[in-house]
Amino acid sequence: MVSVHRAQSVAIPLLARYLGAGVTRLLFGILMMTEAVLLLNSHAALASPAGAHDFTFKRIEGGALPLADYRGKTLLLVNTASQCGFTGQYAGLQDLWDTYRDRGLVVIGVPSDDFGGQEPGTAAEIKRFCTVNFNVNFPITDKVRIKGEDAHPYYQWVAAQGQMKIPRWNFYKHLIDGDGNLVDWFASTTRPDAPKLIAAIEKQLDS
Repeated sequence: MVSVHRAQSVAIPLLARYLGAGVTRLLFGILMMTEAVLLLNSHAALASPAGAHDFTFKRIEGGALPLADYRGKTLLLVNTASQCGFTGQYAGLQDLWDTYRDRGLVVIGVPSDDFGGQEPGTAAEIKRFCTVNFNVNFPITDKVRIKGEDAHPYYQWVAAQGQMKIPRWNFYKHLIDGDGNLVDWFASTTRPDAPKLIAAIEKQLDS
């Protein structure tokens, strides 16, 4: 982009001769405002996340869990809760992890207390619950907010893509391809062994 200030030094004397000083100042004022808007938009575009790989969660054990670590793999990201009618799906999610991890599937559990207050425990309590009851060993994040202004940035990004992709209850499932695109989503009622979910996972793994 050519600087407006540089253009000013060359063009102002010429324009002033033909248009007058007042009109010239007005034109360059408009040009400077335009340049400022373009620069702001350019910076916003650079800062705006392009995909799921731009987001980082915290591991339930502590430490960062950048989704970029799984670039090239298929992610099944599921918001979870320990006291929900769908909590038994942990077993099915572990089965998916056991079955497809060697082919590139990564299952990630994201505990949240946003739906019915059904995840009230601490990080240690959630981790213990998942391990003792379902032998879960796939990655689990620390508890996050999913709804509202305090929602984790990943879920704000999801919300910007359309209302249908936003979790409406616990165990809503997001399927993310190797490039970080949210390619499919499944309601809480879709069990981990549902044929349509299995088919969607295998399609990504085979692509």
